Amino acid sequence: MRALKGADPEAIGGYRLLARLGAGGMGVVYLARSEGGGLVALKVIRAEYAADPGFRARFRREAESARRLRGRFVVPVTAADPDAREPWLATAFVPGPSLAEAVAERGTFPYASARGLGARLAKALTEVHAAGLVHRDVKPGNVLLALDGPRLIDFGIARSLGATALTATDAVIGTPGYLAPEQARMGAGEVGPASDVFSLGCVLAYTTTGRRPFGTGAPLAVMVRTVQEPPDLAGVDGEWRALLERCLAKDPALRPTAAQLAAELGHVADTPGAPGDDAWLPPGLPALIAERSARILDLPEPERTVTAPAPAPGPGPGPGRRRLLTLGAAAGVLAAGGGTAAYQWFSGDGTKTTSGTRGSAVPTVHIGLHGDMSGPDRAFGRAQERGARLAVAAHNARADRTVTLKLRVRDDGGGAARAARVARQFVDDPEVYAVLGPTSDTTATAAVKVYKKSVLPMVTVWAADTVLNAIVDAPIFQLRAPAAMLATPIVHWLTHVRPSERTALIDDRADETTSWNLVKILNDAPPSRGSVSVHTVEADSEDFGTAVAGALAAGAEGLVYCGTSPDRAARCAKAVRAAGFTGGRVLTQPAFGAEFLTAAGAAGEGWVVASSFVDPERVRKASSFVAAYRAVYGQGPVPMGATEAYDALGLVAHALSRIDTPDRVAAHRALRKGTYQGIARAYTFRKGDGAFDHTKGMYLWRAEKGRARYLGPYQEVDKGVL
Repeated sequence: MRALKGADPEAIGGYRLLARLGAGGMGVVYLARSEGGGLVALKVIRAEYAADPGFRARFRREAESARRLRGRFVVPVTAADPDAREPWLATAFVPGPSLAEAVAERGTFPYASARGLGARLAKALTEVHAAGLVHRDVKPGNVLLALDGPRLIDFGIARSLGATALTATDAVIGTPGYLAPEQARMGAGEVGPASDVFSLGCVLAYTTTGRRPFGTGAPLAVMVRTVQEPPDLAGVDGEWRALLERCLAKDPALRPTAAQLAAELGHVADTPGAPGDDAWLPPGLPALIAERSARILDLPEPERTVTAPAPAPGPGPGPGRRRLLTLGAAAGVLAAGGGTAAYQWFSGDGTKTTSGTRGSAVPTVHIGLHGDMSGPDRAFGRAQERGARLAVAAHNARADRTVTLKLRVRDDGGGAARAARVARQFVDDPEVYAVLGPTSDTTATAAVKVYKKSVLPMVTVWAADTVLNAIVDAPIFQLRAPAAMLATPIVHWLTHVRPSERTALIDDRADETTSWNLVKILNDAPPSRGSVSVHTVEADSEDFGTAVAGALAAGAEGLVYCGTSPDRAARCAKAVRAAGFTGGRVLTQPAFGAEFLTAAGAAGEGWVVASSFVDPERVRKASSFVAAYRAVYGQGPVPMGATEAYDALGLVAHALSRIDTPDRVAAHRALRKGTYQGIARAYTFRKGDGAFDHTKGMYLWRAEKGRARYLGPYQEVDKGVL
């Protein structure tokens, strides 16, 4: 990557140029950013070549053909202008290194890695050839490497964008050293799919030997050797040598097809993240890919603060005629009311969000919803889905929207293995550009490996795993405060509201990691700057009475249950009540909910909950959301987490709206920048490391009369609530 030159324009076709990626005889390749923030490789053809009407016709035809390709290992053309003075086209940008750079910096690939690389590139060529296209310039510089596989670039347009043009007429398209003999002879009519297979053979030979099979030097000398001499495969033996020799046969008819080669080199999973999918990566390459990707993703981007739209009523799953009539009536009442109510319903609080001009057509973008719809956390899954559907309806009701959203819902049943399969299904769906969910730590931990490797943004409002929260250089967005961070509102309660100079911690080893983290934090920063005592309950024990007795013996004035099990928290609450303890009693959100209230009964009364969720009925900005929820799903309390799911979908929608062409990497970048003002709170990413700021997303609730009463943001809760 090199700096722009003085003669380079600032922008082309609405794309702002950032740097030069390369230059050749026919044009320049730039790194550019769209008005929506997405990165592209922008290829510009010199005007002298564009003066040929036949050139422009071929350019237009082949660029349009290339735009239809959506294979896993090809980089698609996303935009083009064949009628510009200097025709240009944009392709999705892959931030990893090229194969040429990887071999130069980290050395040759082992045979097993080269076979895996070859299988993936052969699969890419199979799709290119099936579309009636010929690449014509397969070389290490046109193979970009990502953790989920290589990407073949410049396919289908090499005829117009070849790196080498040796003569003004009968120009050779391609790169000497990787050209097929029929290309080197300038016999353009003979060039076909077999030519790409020859070039791939040259690439694979280079990958395992570090040498071009027909040497280097003057281009004409290299081409003569390509036509007349056998390839240099010194040091290559066995089946690998035999395979390369077949690919490098002088007679195109003797070469395998790309499809045959793909089958011979070995199976490649259709879904990124499948078991063994990363087996092709040689040692050291993942670190290089991560380094190059991070360098690109750290490019500066202006900070933005936007405001979430107020919700419009949207359909739940399969609404009947009565529900549709209810929706229409609710929208009609608001619209008929005119003024503020109707405007806020459809347009937010008046802050208009723009993301560049897309023309009259509004593209449709799909967002996946990954949740437990049938297992132990199905209530959470339903709350997430309902909040998300309302957000989709609100977004699609906006007259100024730049994308239309659709939701695709998949059920993981609460199981880890099934969650990984659902993640792979979303990753393999080219129309999905972000995923909301999953709905538990167990399923999120299983799915995160798949989403992380594929660069498909995963936004969860339910998972609270500390490990997930630590991932700041990947498209993983945990909007809920980790369980250990909830120590902050606990300390606030036991310091400023119900002071406790001697606090007892019930360390429940049934969830050893979370409980241990919370115990450690409270030990280091005890409430009221007092003292703490720790009382352990082993994972295979249900005897909380002994631990509670120890807490009282230590003179506890406040008590914290540090585990995450609602059932075990209820057992602890019953032991506390049986012991007659009436001091401050606190637990965290993972251990709370309807299950705790039901199981604890009267023993749950007075327990305070440190939570990451709001009660929308107590949040002024959420009033329209509550009305919309009840209009669609009936009366009653809005379930915990639905509001945050609404905001999370809004955050994703805003990020996608800022991207001119749907792009997962660009969505990742857009999500990790600036502040988004939701209806529950502001969602902010820190400058520098891009980490999500959870400090304003923690609240206090209290169990009263068998229900949970929302007290508010923990910083605002004082003794007046008692």
